[in-house]
This record gives sequence, C-alpha cells and structure tokens, in this order.
Amino acid sequence: MAKIQAIKGFADLFADESRLFTFLEQSARTVFFRYGFTELRTPLMEYTDLFCRSIGTETDVVQKEMYTFNDSKGRSMSLRPEATAGVMRAYVENNVGAKESVSKFFTAGPMFRHERPQKGRMRQFHQINCECIGPKEPEADAEMISMLMYFLNYIGIKNITLQLNSLGCPNCRPAYREKLQNWLKSLDTSVLCEDCRRRMETNPLRVLDCKNPSCKEATKDAPLMLDHTCDECAGHFQTVKNCLDSQNIHYEINHRLVRGLDYYTRTAFEVVSDNIGAQGSIAGGGRYDGLVESIGGSSVPGIGFACGMERLALLLQAPEAPKADFYIAVLDDACREYGFKAAQMLRHGELCGTMGFESRSIKSAMRQADKSGAKYAVLIGSSELEQHNLMIKNMENGTQEAVPFDRAVSFIKEGK
Repeated sequence: MAKIQAIKGFADLFADESRLFTFLEQSARTVFFRYGFTELRTPLMEYTDLFCRSIGTETDVVQKEMYTFNDSKGRSMSLRPEATAGVMRAYVENNVGAKESVSKFFTAGPMFRHERPQKGRMRQFHQINCECIGPKEPEADAEMISMLMYFLNYIGIKNITLQLNSLGCPNCRPAYREKLQNWLKSLDTSVLCEDCRRRMETNPLRVLDCKNPSCKEATKDAPLMLDHTCDECAGHFQTVKNCLDSQNIHYEINHRLVRGLDYYTRTAFEVVSDNIGAQGSIAGGGRYDGLVESIGGSSVPGIGFACGMERLALLLQAPEAPKADFYIAVLDDACREYGFKAAQMLRHGELCGTMGFESRSIKSAMRQADKSGAKYAVLIGSSELEQHNLMIKNMENGTQEAVPFDRAVSFIKEGK
C-alpha cells in the first residue's frame, strides 16, 4: 500500500521549527501588548464573498490563489488567504465600533494560498497580523510602522530595509490610474509578461510591482504616484515621514511599492531582507480607509501589517530547547509502577522530564539518561522500591545520592 504523504506546500513543523514559531508568537504578544493591542482569533474559513469584496476580484489572490469550494448547500467557501478581511468581518459583525472609537487587534496563525512552493513561501503559511481600526491621523501610520520595526529588532532581525510609498486616496488615485494606464498602452506590450498585459486593463498599478526583469525595465520611466497625490495625501505622507525621522527609523521611498491587495490607500510599507533570496519581503502593510465600508460596515479608517513567519524563521535560529530536569530509569520490572508515581510527583512539583518505561540495565539506563540531556538521572531498582527513596545522579558532575521519595523535588530544585 502506498504511503500517504503531506500535500505539496504543506509542512510538518517539528521541535525546532515549532519552538521558533512559539518564540515569534510570544514575542509578538510581549511587544504588541505594550502598544495596547489585544489578541483576536478568527476562523480559518470564510464565505468567499468576503475576500472578493475586500481584497478585490481583479487581484491575483482572488483570481488564482484561493482555496475555494462549495459546501453541501452550494455556498462558496474559502480558506483565508490573509487575515485582515476576517478581522474586519469580526469587527463589523460584532459591532465593535459602537463600543470603542479605536480598536487594536493582532492575530497569529495559518493562511492558505495556492502558489508555487518555494523558499519562504508555502501553500499553508503563517502570519502575524496587526490591525488598528479607527484613527485617520498619520501618526497612527507612523506608530504601526514603528511598532513593526521595534518587533523585528526585539526578535533579533538584522540588515533589513523599510520601504515606503503613498498610494493616494479615492480623490487622487483614479486620475493617476488613468494616466498610468494610458502610458502603459503606449508601450510595446510584447515586452511585458502575460500577467502584466492583463493587469494593464484590470489593475494597472500592479504592473509596477512585477518582479519580471523585462517588465521592470519597460516601466522604469512610468509616471509616479507621489507626483500625482492630492495635497491632503501629500501632507499625510510627509507627517508619517517626519514621525519616523524623529525616531531615527531609516526608510527608503520605493515608487514601485503598491502592495497586492485592492484595499490599500495612502501609506504603504514593506520590510525587505537581502538574506532570503528572491522573496525578500518579510513584512508589509498599509492604510485601508475604505475596507470596513466595503464589507458592509460604516466608514471607518484603519491601518495594518502582516509578518510572514516562515520568512522570519529563515533569518533566525531556533531558541535552544529547554533542558529536562530529570530522566527516570527503571532497573526492574517490579519498579515500573513506583517509577510512574515518582515521575508524576516530580512533574507536580514543577519539574520537567520523562520516564523510560522499559526496564534496563544500569549501563543502558545511563546511556538513555545521557541521551535525554536531562540534568539528573533518577534510578529506581528493587532497593529504592524497598526503602521508598530515589537514587538521583547529577549528570554534570557524576555525584549521586539516595534521596527520600518526598524530598526528591526539593533536592533537584536546590541543585544538590
């Protein structure tokens, strides 16, 4: 019978990877709590219409990348390709805006996109997301960016670059979009990739974001959004930059930074690294002032970002595994029940460790204890059972001592 294997693009995360992901999530909680964020857990699956209305029907995510299917009642469902839409749905459905003027949420968990798996990009991938809903002021943008950079520094990410751009607003972007579209049509479109030829008609700003070398070369002289923003958007962006300057946060202006989702307005940002290959983006986000309204809520501004955990993991080493306090080795079959009782007693005493259930010789038991990496080996034979004690050996200095059963926890904690 053929072996059943994991689906391509879906990975098993064993101890080192899981420990690293736990470190990222715990660090996120530490940092984001300091900024007043609370954790929100949203479903992995939503009605497909949520993503069509929020992300945009002409985006690559909706057109090509979502895992979508009909349920038994014929309703279209999708595994979430990103977190923001689900957070906005929860915000609207639970009428959070009526209870507080500013809402700050962060989420962490798996997302799903049907892309070609590669280094740092899986079909089931994991993100840490932050969403700030309510403030329209540019200082909120700067705070989100500052918090992101603080978080990346907190977890030890080095040699990264913050990129900024402004995508304008519904007042100034339509005119720029038309200008860009007309400019693109004047090109010899044969030099553009198939996706960009399609985007020229449906989402021309995404042509600027294409990574294809031929497309990048062809559009190097394209009109720039920053040259066509209205006074209000220009002022907003300048304040964001002033706030970052005041915190000595270095950034670069990237005129090609448009993000891949339709809901972004004004400030867009991305953090990139040169150390993980072609997929250099490790975090990104922006302002989305019309998103809540697009899914049936009121007109509430917001801003958010996401960090790709797989990509962060490529830049970090897994934290060292915690060392076990004890390893219990049973030397006689008749002692297993006593060994089981001892293991439970030690764990209830806030010590961590494991028990070898199979009876072993002293030589074999010590070999297993050493392999476990535990600080202490607890040896239990007929003598220990009869005298109701435990033979505890310090694996670092080799000393050992017979310790009464009810003193074993304090003996190990005191490091005898």
